[in-house]
Amino acid sequence: MRCLSLAAFLSLAIPSLAISTPEQNGLLGTAAYPKIVREAEQARTARDFAKAAQLFEEAVKLNPVEGSAWARLGRTYYDLKQYSKAIAPYAKAIELGSGFRWAHAYDIACCYALDGKKAEAFEWLDESMKMGWRDLQHMRTDEDLVTLREDPRFVEMAATKDVSKMSRDEAWRYDLWLLDREIRRKHFNPYRYHSKQQFDAYVAKLRADIPKLADGQVMAAFMRLCAMCADGHTGARPQDTAIKAAPIQMFWFREGIFVTAASPAHADLAGAKVLKVEGRLVEDIASQLRALISRDNEMGTKSLAPLLMTVPALLHAMGIAQSPDKLTFAVLDSAGKSREVTIEGGDARPTKEWATARKDAKSPEPLTLKDRDKPYWFEYLPERKLVWFQYNSVRNDPQESTAKFAERLEKFVAENDVQRVVVDVRWNGGGNSFLNMPILHAIVRMTKVNQPGRLFVITGRNTFSACMNFATDLDMHTHAMFVGEPTGSSPNFIGETVRMTLPHSKMLVSISDLYWGRGWPMDYRTWIAPSLYAPPVFELYKANRDPAMEAILSYLDENP
Repeated sequence: MRCLSLAAFLSLAIPSLAISTPEQNGLLGTAAYPKIVREAEQARTARDFAKAAQLFEEAVKLNPVEGSAWARLGRTYYDLKQYSKAIAPYAKAIELGSGFRWAHAYDIACCYALDGKKAEAFEWLDESMKMGWRDLQHMRTDEDLVTLREDPRFVEMAATKDVSKMSRDEAWRYDLWLLDREIRRKHFNPYRYHSKQQFDAYVAKLRADIPKLADGQVMAAFMRLCAMCADGHTGARPQDTAIKAAPIQMFWFREGIFVTAASPAHADLAGAKVLKVEGRLVEDIASQLRALISRDNEMGTKSLAPLLMTVPALLHAMGIAQSPDKLTFAVLDSAGKSREVTIEGGDARPTKEWATARKDAKSPEPLTLKDRDKPYWFEYLPERKLVWFQYNSVRNDPQESTAKFAERLEKFVAENDVQRVVVDVRWNGGGNSFLNMPILHAIVRMTKVNQPGRLFVITGRNTFSACMNFATDLDMHTHAMFVGEPTGSSPNFIGETVRMTLPHSKMLVSISDLYWGRGWPMDYRTWIAPSLYAPPVFELYKANRDPAMEAILSYLDENP
């Protein structure tokens, strides 16, 4: 379809909507706008859509420049099944940049389809796709578009061809076509580090090579294609049920890669240093895996390479492993003995029965490893007059929302003899950025600890996504001192988890379509680097010692 200017785009079969301006109504009435909008929302909640429409109509007369009321007016007309009337308010919401433009364009397409106007419906559905419509599965099953489903244009847009009737090579090529299209259609900027010509060449070669590649090799090639986008949120992987890995956990410490936990069958490996996999040095394998690892910076490689080294099928597809079902590890075990062990791939989800490298530790478990399943909690250390705040996930605890937790944390700091706060976000891989706000605001208001040398933030390779936004906000709006290792992302980054499933391979794909400009425009940092550099050290880990906390305590002792 032709490319349209915004003016031409907004003129596409849009009925006019006569709305008077504040100058026509008198400016005194504009003060009623917030109250009218609240009443309209209450009417919508009560499903009194006729009343809601009347109130939203009044609202946009009083304030025609605020886009959300226009969008809600369009939705209310839709709920009243007045589809032709819904179109103009939705178009106005697009013009004013309210919400996701692609969502409003899709809504307009639905209204036209329900109104029996297929040509206009396809026109707007195509515009929605160009704007970055996210959810193909919703489009495929949306009853509003049922009249369009058999049309070849819809089959192309929604990618609804029956892959079960295709040959193996045709089905893989269909997956490739869809993955390539969706990356280029949705991604915020797929050509940051690879040109369009490089993408074209890679996809063309892969398409030609599919007949001579094993399934695992094609999957690895899909991972590489996603990694070419060079952000940590755009990636592809097999379905969880299809992944078989060696039942051990490995982590990259300062001294190298070690087994931190192992299933009962391989309990003797807990605490072993991994030297080689399939006869290859782990450092060389990590270097080769970089091409497949979707990441924002090199902390992503440190985080994911040890995990991928336990997946036989992946290493086999890369030409590293001899078998897709098992791996041979060369280790230096905890007794100082060098040996090799071959491990079959299987269910690698850890249980309480797994042995850990800390099994012989004499000290109690460090706070950073306590209650890792809880999104947030805090503990008071009276001997240091310090509050330890563990923030593991940006999500609401069903028992206590982030807002309630922030209120309780702020109240405790205010009413008790607290002189320091440590915020540990080294394991926090993100969630919903909006849920950070109550906690951020609470910390900013803690004036007795929001001072140099009193507020500490521990970051690490897994500080990512929504938690990266939290870390950047703390960096910009508080006096926090950062401790630990660099964050897993940068202050400004491309990132959003927009999921889809490829129809043939059932590979799970995520594509990033938003840019988070959380820092200053001239902030080009690769990560937030700590002032007190304290990376994970295996000798301390196995003794239940936390190098980051020890660095903080040492700093406090030297700077009383």
